[in-house]
Amino acid sequence: MVELEFLKSLVIILGLSAVVVFVLDRIKVPSVVGFLIAGVLLGPHGLALISDKHLVEVLAEIGVILLLFTIGLEFSLRKIMALKKTVLIGGFFQVAITAGIVTGVAFYSGTSLGSSIALGFIISLSSTAIVLKLLFDRAEIDSPHGRASLGVLIFQDLCVVLFLLLIPLLAGGDKRSERIILVLLESVAIVTAVLLLARWIVPVLLHKIVQTRKSELFVITIIFLCFGAAFLTFEIGLSLALGAFIAGLIISESEYSYQALSDILPFRDSFNGIFFISVGMLMDITFLLNNATIVLAIVLGIIIIKIISTSIPLLAIGNNLRVSIHTSMVLSQIGEFSFVLMVAASKVGLIDHDNYQTLLSAAIVTMVMTPLFVSTAPRVSRMLTSHDIIRRLESMRSLAKLPEGGKSNKDHVIVVGYGVNGRNLTLVLQELEVPYIILELNNQTVLSARKSGEPIYFGDGTRTEILKKHGIALARVLVVAIADPAATRRIVALARSLNPDIYIVVRTRYIRDVEDLMKLRADEVITEEFETSIELFTRVLKFYRMSPPLIQQYADKIRADHYGLFIREDSPKRYFHDTIALMPEVDSEALKLSDSSICAGISIRDLDLRHKTGVTIVSIRRENEIIHNPDGSFILEEDDILYLIGNRDKLKQLMDKCRDKRSVTSNL
Repeated sequence: MVELEFLKSLVIILGLSAVVVFVLDRIKVPSVVGFLIAGVLLGPHGLALISDKHLVEVLAEIGVILLLFTIGLEFSLRKIMALKKTVLIGGFFQVAITAGIVTGVAFYSGTSLGSSIALGFIISLSSTAIVLKLLFDRAEIDSPHGRASLGVLIFQDLCVVLFLLLIPLLAGGDKRSERIILVLLESVAIVTAVLLLARWIVPVLLHKIVQTRKSELFVITIIFLCFGAAFLTFEIGLSLALGAFIAGLIISESEYSYQALSDILPFRDSFNGIFFISVGMLMDITFLLNNATIVLAIVLGIIIIKIISTSIPLLAIGNNLRVSIHTSMVLSQIGEFSFVLMVAASKVGLIDHDNYQTLLSAAIVTMVMTPLFVSTAPRVSRMLTSHDIIRRLESMRSLAKLPEGGKSNKDHVIVVGYGVNGRNLTLVLQELEVPYIILELNNQTVLSARKSGEPIYFGDGTRTEILKKHGIALARVLVVAIADPAATRRIVALARSLNPDIYIVVRTRYIRDVEDLMKLRADEVITEEFETSIELFTRVLKFYRMSPPLIQQYADKIRADHYGLFIREDSPKRYFHDTIALMPEVDSEALKLSDSSICAGISIRDLDLRHKTGVTIVSIRRENEIIHNPDGSFILEEDDILYLIGNRDKLKQLMDKCRDKRSVTSNL
């Protein structure tokens, strides 16, 4: 029976893809790659388990519609404006340069002009699904290369609709130009009608639907708008994908866009998986093995072209070379929308079977390689920019805006990163009149903050010469508040080597990063994940009117239990950092009492350090216990660790004189 054959095919598709995705997830391979491999296994060139290929094609078409619909939902003019330079300039020139190079190479290799342009379109796109998932997993979406990647991907996604529109026209006959004009006029008419719907009809309709308080009615209406718009554009000769995108765009302008997106995502993810399976089913493993040399050569060519075509525009709009190369490696694969274009180009005869299989094989190989590229990009980009000539050029560029007197910084705080954390910190430092400078890689942020009087400079904190120029050797504190884990580790290691005594405070997103940063000898590692949990229970206890001392007691206990696992033995400052304010003339030290120390066996009152030297004992560690603010009767013992604050010169004298009994109390 036909119904049972349909069910059998669906069970095989879902079951095998679930197993493959699960297995590959254990080795950190993205699900998109898993779906492609599942398709290869299911297809006629693999195990040939699916007999009804038409079913897969129909489900895949639904996947494409939903994919374009959700992109329309996520499309926002505000998002583009926030990354306008990267999207409109970086993205445009990345696509234009890639498509131009590929078109030129293909055309001069004997390919027709229409097919060459189609190949340029296909190869210019990168994988939004894979890249964003990997960046989110690595907590790098807000890093400089994460923001740059997102900006370029936004522009690429917007190009998909135009490319889908042009693919059939590239295969047209003598009346191609007339057809292009006609289709463009039709598109303008549709877009105008859609915008009117978005402004006057759809918001009212959705508002009426929401008032019924029936969630299933809302979901059905959203799906109807998606497929109805796709069907309408198809009926007048345009693509299904264009209609789906426009439908998403309509809803995105309403107040219900986020709810619509959350409701449609499960459908999108399910059908997208089937779309990638359908692409994998078309891949011929035998063809790949027989043409491995050609495929690998094309893969290498694609990677080189995309690294060049992405790096140059990003460098031109103000990113430094390391970030530009890092981003270009992240975006060096062929994307999921490229498969949509490949299928469309194949249907209209722009790509023959052999070229299709070659390009399909190369695309899948680049996608499989993406996790490796993302993980190695920090090291490779640093290595490629480590040559003396390149370092000097980068330094000249970064330091060109450093004003006269920049070298005179002393006892200052260096803040790397001017996001929310960096801004809040500098507000406090400014209020307390603590000297500081800021390093930031976003050129627009630098220009904006400098207009408001901030001592901010464009510079890469992973560069030795940048840190030296901004006085790392004379700085008191280094605060690293960026969202790039690899760069953060590099900055901590470099700063510690340049100034062993500097106090390093690092902000990181996840607890898992703390241990690595402590091994690199960071003094403080503040994890957003952990501190947020403390803030949550603090707010709850405040609601129940618990006393502030009790709340603080629990917060201190949890911090001690957690951070105690990562405390460096050579960084005792961590135990009393909350007691010490950032005051230019006050320093802190830790003194361990030996059996020959003059302080052992004497009470704090008799020692009288505060009167004689101006030095104060803040805390004492005895075995595993911390005694805060000990009173005068407290008797000091051998192996006690004294945490002291005071004038740095007095502290140094005290540390020198308290080593053994040859110094007497009167000499303090």
